[in-house]
Amino acid sequence: MTGYLPEMQSIARDAGALLMQHFNSKVAIEYKGDVDLVTIADRNSEELIVERLRKRWPEHGIVGEEGTRTDPGAAYRWLVDPLDGTTNFAHGYPVFCVSIALVRKDDQLEAGVLYDPTREEMFAAERGQGTKLNGKSIHVSQTETVAESLLGTGFPSHKRHKNPNIHFYQHLTLRSHGVRRAGSAALDLASVVLFIRRGIKTGRW
Repeated sequence: MTGYLPEMQSIARDAGALLMQHFNSKVAIEYKGDVDLVTIADRNSEELIVERLRKRWPEHGIVGEEGTRTDPGAAYRWLVDPLDGTTNFAHGYPVFCVSIALVRKDDQLEAGVLYDPTREEMFAAERGQGTKLNGKSIHVSQTETVAESLLGTGFPSHKRHKNPNIHFYQHLTLRSHGVRRAGSAALDLASVVLFIRRGIKTGRW
């Protein structure tokens, strides 16, 4: 699998550079839902990524956040979020990223990259090889209790009035070092904290 990551990182960096060009100018906002935003930057980034992936791996399928759907029965599929954190981006808040993953037909995740162009941080991982940030190996936090942890979460834009996260947010804030909501789910996952499994299963904090 080592042949995939270099090209994936190159594509993510180029898409990130394109996003920064749009970020430095005011872009028009469109709505996919009440508060589910999309911009020309989302679409242009997906077009760039899809074009590069098709050119390099024409036999692979692609599923993109902004509507790309090709060859769903292919042995390998690319999952593309060209701009995770669109609401942040649209409001000039510099927390967003490009996310690209490769999965097999059986949904086995093989490789993935996440690029934050505002900080020039590239997270890259492949199955069985661990994860690296800008070429250096990284690991989950060794903190073993929620009480000593800094937590990350998010709230969905779809049916947000029915989502219970806000109630959990209050309880977790009182039982931890704090809860952060950055506005980019992919970046939240890149900063994941290791929970003690027994605490999650039993409800003990």
